[in-house]
Amino acid sequence: LPSRKEAVVPPPTPPTWTGLYAGLNIGGGWNAGNGNANVWNLNGWNGGVSNNLSSGVIGGGQVGYNYQLGGLNGSLPGGLGRGIVVGAEADFQGTSMGSGGYNWSQPGVALNWFGTVRGRLGLGLTPALLVYGTGGFAYGSVNRNGVLYYQQGYTASQTGWTAGGGVEYMLTPVVSTKLEYLYTDLSGGNTNTWNNWGVGLNNVNNHTRWNTVRAGVNYHINFGGAPVIAAY
Repeated sequence: LPSRKEAVVPPPTPPTWTGLYAGLNIGGGWNAGNGNANVWNLNGWNGGVSNNLSSGVIGGGQVGYNYQLGGLNGSLPGGLGRGIVVGAEADFQGTSMGSGGYNWSQPGVALNWFGTVRGRLGLGLTPALLVYGTGGFAYGSVNRNGVLYYQQGYTASQTGWTAGGGVEYMLTPVVSTKLEYLYTDLSGGNTNTWNNWGVGLNNVNNHTRWNTVRAGVNYHINFGGAPVIAAY
């Protein structure tokens, strides 16, 4: 006789953040300099100047890789979340941040572009929701106008560090969205460290600092792994 029992439905596969991803982002940035941009300031003579940036739009792309510790069945004590996620991410951004024009005491400064290479450490509060901290290396192109009529403008590639954090949520098995904050501090430049009067970008004490808040979307590629199911 035919069986009247229903077919056995296998349990849903636990989701995983493990895999490659790439995506786009857009947001805004604003100045975070805590020094004095006035070149006649006493520390300005030694290059101790913080470049003042006006707020603007930031946008670009990112690529990275995540690995979820404990595999598909990993979880924290007490059943909190799906475990710990470690990873690395690199991004490149164009910006409209800058304060243009020549000024006798505060020359115009513009951040043309910047990029970061960062580590990420996250905690899965739910199978689909990840909170994380991030930090690492940063670099960028900074343009600074001269002050006096005989001073030339400078464009320098500065390097430094960045740190922040964010949240990321899986919308579909392959698409996630995120909201992220970063603080970035760059310094140094491309000329010598003497006779700069704080005007150029050549001294390691000449900092460019700013805050960034951005939203992004990622497409995930998990080779041979289980799909991420947001509704699980």
